[in-house]
Amino acid sequence: MNDLEVEHLAGRAARLLARPGAVIEGAPLGYAVRLGSNRRRRPMLVIDEAAFQALVRMATLRPRAQGGWSLVLTPPAKPAPPAGKPGVIEGEKVLEEPGLGPIAFKANLGESPLAWLARRRDGKGRPWLTPVEAGAGERLREDFHRAGTVGRLTMNWDAGPRVDGGGGRRLDPAERGRAAKARIAAALEAAGPGLREILEHVCLAGTALEAAERSLGLPRRAGKTVLKLALQRLVVHYGMG
Repeated sequence: MNDLEVEHLAGRAARLLARPGAVIEGAPLGYAVRLGSNRRRRPMLVIDEAAFQALVRMATLRPRAQGGWSLVLTPPAKPAPPAGKPGVIEGEKVLEEPGLGPIAFKANLGESPLAWLARRRDGKGRPWLTPVEAGAGERLREDFHRAGTVGRLTMNWDAGPRVDGGGGRRLDPAERGRAAKARIAAALEAAGPGLREILEHVCLAGTALEAAERSLGLPRRAGKTVLKLALQRLVVHYGMG
């Protein structure tokens, strides 16, 4: 299993352990999550050593006198996202507008899939995304906030007049939104067909990489390669290379 699958399995175990009476204990094939300590009862989930170590990193386990461990429940560090919007914490983000200074825009304050990927490392300790690749994706994501399109993916990016957002006269909010939308259209066009779609899902809609792979019909584990290629196109488009 890759790191993403291991953490997904550990997350499932943590959610099951949050149920009243749930425990995790050693089993012949790894670690079994059970509801109660009755070993005759079929386990709800069995995880391997890698997933158990990931569980230990993401949650606090308390040893039980009867054997095994139970989950120590702690209050969440962040406000819970609204129902139906996993991973979304709506708020405001201050971005620099050319000629206008800092301006607050509506934004998702939760960690973006792009930021999560930028923190990951492969088996050799190398980051999945280089800082410049992640920076190009975040630049596209910031224009998404400027366009006032948080959470919206099904937009016609090529519609509307192209308004220059840099220099010249001061633009009103509607014009600034159209200028940001035009920049998004240009960036997606630079990525090209076959690559722009994963940028729309991961950078704009905030879709997790695994979910984007399923939605786009990509083979498992191919999403990272496709995303890196798309981000490299953005690096060239933005002149960040």
